[in-house]
Amino acid sequence: MPSPPEPGRSGERSFGVSTKRLKATLYHYTVAIGTIAVIIFAYRRLPDVSHTTVALTFLLVVLFVASRWGLTTATTTAVVATFAFNYFFLPPIGTLTVADPQNWIALLAFLTSAIVASRLSERARREALNATRRRKEVERLYSLSQQLLATENVMDLLNSIPQFVREAFGLKAAAMYLPKRKEVYRTGPEHPELSEEQLESVSGRGEPVVDEERQLCFVPLRIGVRPVGSLGLQGPVLSRETLEAVGSLIAISIERAGAVETLTRAEAARESEKLRSALLDSVTHEFRTPLTAIKLSVTTLLSTPDIEADGRRELLTVINEETDRLNHLVGEAAEMAQLDAQQVELRREPHGVREVIAAGLERSKQALTGREVKLQVPENLPPVSVDLERIAEVLAQLLENAAKYSPPATPITISAETEGKMVNVSVADRGPGIEDLELSLIFEKFYRGRDQRYRVQGTGMGLAIAKAIVEAHGGTIGVTSQLGSGSVFHFTVPL
Repeated sequence: MPSPPEPGRSGERSFGVSTKRLKATLYHYTVAIGTIAVIIFAYRRLPDVSHTTVALTFLLVVLFVASRWGLTTATTTAVVATFAFNYFFLPPIGTLTVADPQNWIALLAFLTSAIVASRLSERARREALNATRRRKEVERLYSLSQQLLATENVMDLLNSIPQFVREAFGLKAAAMYLPKRKEVYRTGPEHPELSEEQLESVSGRGEPVVDEERQLCFVPLRIGVRPVGSLGLQGPVLSRETLEAVGSLIAISIERAGAVETLTRAEAARESEKLRSALLDSVTHEFRTPLTAIKLSVTTLLSTPDIEADGRRELLTVINEETDRLNHLVGEAAEMAQLDAQQVELRREPHGVREVIAAGLERSKQALTGREVKLQVPENLPPVSVDLERIAEVLAQLLENAAKYSPPATPITISAETEGKMVNVSVADRGPGIEDLELSLIFEKFYRGRDQRYRVQGTGMGLAIAKAIVEAHGGTIGVTSQLGSGSVFHFTVPL
């Protein structure tokens, strides 16, 4: 049962409501009887007005009153109109006596017609009001459902549901209780009428509670017959059908958000497993090649102590190069982890674009051996604010990528131009190009082209590192490509 009202508040509210209703009722009666008086005054001044005209005019007034203010006011108006019709228009005029028996029939017929018409008009008015109210409630339910379905995060949804309901139905306050979480979610702390004890009681019993006098509604949140919580509303009392619809809609939205969150966790776990597998596959493949070469060289040196000096030098060179390659792979993995954790501090200083390009070419000179590199860089480009070592690494990654995936006899073109407050640097090659489906994946960690992953060496971390460095500078990186014609990788850095 609803908790008792606070002293004084309920009585003050009831007194205020009663006063408003009394004033409205007096206004309705005054208008109805005043209209009858005006009709009497007008028809008494007109000569030869038939009784039928007067009766029909009174009947129209009764119908109007019934359609606007209800049956009680209309019935009273009909009785007053009957007496006025008899007193002012039926002989003997000026008395309530009915001389002609036929006039009795006329009076009774008028009174009966007025009351029946009032009842029919009142019923039509009530049904029209109910239809309008239900239409508005359906519209509000639709609006509420749109808001509930647009929120997929469980915590955001739970905190927002009371506010959504309050705004949708024009309520003073709303509160929701979920027994699984043992928590009440409210539109504000200043509404003690929606107590946690009442919400918990409704959730346990599974039956709605409506207190029209205090304008309080409590409805269980159920999916089928299974309760998941309860909802308390303070404000205009909603119909039972609407309350049940709101309860079911909120319960479904909570279950849906929970299911989406569970699915998201499962998808994240699956992606994590996939990433782990890709890392293992990539690292295993890339580490195995230099380790195999080092192992073979060391085994040969140990098993052939009398090997010639040239052969020994060649094997030691292989060991040295493959050790450097292993060190580079480990360095890439460590750098990727630091960039992901945002633990890298940039030392940004003004540098010329040609200086940046020269540093990138220097870092990638081994990969570009024998390769023609064309520069299309204007002399008057303003300096850029960058960490020279990091941006040179980005450019080196793009140049090495272009060298790996394009024929050795084709040139690589480096160009630069200003775009507003940024400088756009591009590296173009004449390789096989990238399929449209892979363009959005090319900068992901450990991703390598489907047709190139086993033909060209690499871990798939280079472009991901380049993207992280560029974004740390506040720039963007991307690629445009056409199959059979090559690719253009481009990135921007601030002036």
